[in-house]
Amino acid sequence: MLKLEGVTVGYDAFLALQGVDMHVHEGELVVLLGANGAGKSSLFHALSGLLRIRSGQARWGELDLAHLRAPQIVAHGLVHCPEGRKLFGQLSVLKNLQLGAYVHRREKAGVRERLDQVFALFPDLAEKRDKPAGSLSGGQQQMVAIGRALMGQPKLLLLDEPSLGLAPLVVKQMFEVIQAINKAGTTVLLAEQNAHAALRIANRAYVIEQGRVVMEGNATALLHDESIRKAYIGT
Repeated sequence: MLKLEGVTVGYDAFLALQGVDMHVHEGELVVLLGANGAGKSSLFHALSGLLRIRSGQARWGELDLAHLRAPQIVAHGLVHCPEGRKLFGQLSVLKNLQLGAYVHRREKAGVRERLDQVFALFPDLAEKRDKPAGSLSGGQQQMVAIGRALMGQPKLLLLDEPSLGLAPLVVKQMFEVIQAINKAGTTVLLAEQNAHAALRIANRAYVIEQGRVVMEGNATALLHDESIRKAYIGT
């Protein structure tokens, strides 16, 4: 479904990604592990059309992502839920969710159906649909961010650090939701620093350091890999 070969991405003279090879098959939940600044967000920005791919190839099915604009990428089912939520705090929860369906706005029945699905997944949001998104708790705001991404009808959902800054109980709930989204049929590529929680729900994982993939493998095997435990999990 998604295949990267030798992908290089940079900001002016700085190379954020150098020769990245990666693949994500339909139905998988794949985790991208790495410290701050390792290149996880840069990879997601490149895949979603926000950063230019300098060299290499990123294919989404038969499509070459390097030649598509961001709205076209969303329309083809690759949807990015960014780090830090990036909500419109003064707008209501409902308006934020509806903005996620912008490229599908003419499909009114489909948008209403998707909205019902998001409210079923996140009952708290149904109760607060008319509240400003900025007035919600951190966990509820992350629900809005994920819900907004789901309104884009993703076939592949890019989730960038969804557990960042959340309380442990909320983190547990968030990973349960991510697993449920995947089991319902959405392929997920998850960038996370919470390696233990992420690897427990994933099929496979990649480890990225200084813009390069340095390890890949089965999630369970990496969860018990001593070098991974020391670097990302602890004792």
